[in-house]
Amino acid sequence: MLFFKTKKVLKSVANGQVLPLEAVNDEVFSSKMMGDGFAISQHDGKIYAPIEGIVESIFPTLHAITIESKTGEKILIHMGLDTVELKGKPFSIKVTAGQKVKAGTLLAVIDLPQLEKSQKDDTIIVVFPEMTKGELLSENQRVTLQDELFKF
Repeated sequence: MLFFKTKKVLKSVANGQVLPLEAVNDEVFSSKMMGDGFAISQHDGKIYAPIEGIVESIFPTLHAITIESKTGEKILIHMGLDTVELKGKPFSIKVTAGQKVKAGTLLAVIDLPQLEKSQKDDTIIVVFPEMTKGELLSENQRVTLQDELFKF
């Protein structure tokens, strides 16, 4: 009997413009040092879970959330660039560590005017810290929460 490894897919974390990681203005992410994934720009500030899983951690500075998918992969959702310096001010987290989520669960809301006033890039980065290779299904186009963006 043959078993086929089924590919899993992440949906978008926001309604916005999908970008390949290489286009992110941060070398740690663009060089894929933190793992493979994608980025979303030109969004409305509402960030959603891209897959079913459990919220593993919320960074103390509220700028990043880690989700463990129900199949065990860890996904890091990093909100904005250099936003750790803001000590959580523009972020309103809507979930708690240990909470079960499904694709489309609201995770956080970013106060975009406050982020802009702080002169921070609002790009959202989604990466797999423990995985080096995946496939971005579309890039440089408008996407919605329903769009499947990344196969792994």
